[in-house]
Amino acid sequence: MGGNVIVFGIEPIVWLKLIFVIVIFLILFIIFGSFIRRWLKVEKKKRFSHNHVNDKHQKIDWTIRIIFIAFIILGSFINVTRDYTERIWFLEPWYLLFGLTILSEAVRALMEWKYSDNKNAYIFTLSQLVFGMILAISILRTNFFGMF
Repeated sequence: MGGNVIVFGIEPIVWLKLIFVIVIFLILFIIFGSFIRRWLKVEKKKRFSHNHVNDKHQKIDWTIRIIFIAFIILGSFINVTRDYTERIWFLEPWYLLFGLTILSEAVRALMEWKYSDNKNAYIFTLSQLVFGMILAISILRTNFFGMF
């Protein structure tokens, strides 16, 4: 019996690291959002609810969602038949989800700018979008700040 142990798969500590990164991401996002909300005097919305500015916004938002769901399904069928090195990058689900988030929040900001009573609401939405994207991209580009 040798002392060398070969382990395949992922380390058990990876789940703890992942939970840590998610918690830090959420804490930073919540602190930033509450600071900007107070600074711009924007009212707090209900958690885990999707508030539309008006019916036009709801129709546009659902149209965007349906189109992106179709692209995710279509992209999955196309990329699963290709070799891993020949996949079409813009049909990968994570790129499509980034695009969905950016487009959906940009439409929300536009609708808030045009139709909302509080004109600072669109600034809050855009600042939250930019902060979230910068944070997510920096976490992904740095391999979770060297943790993985």
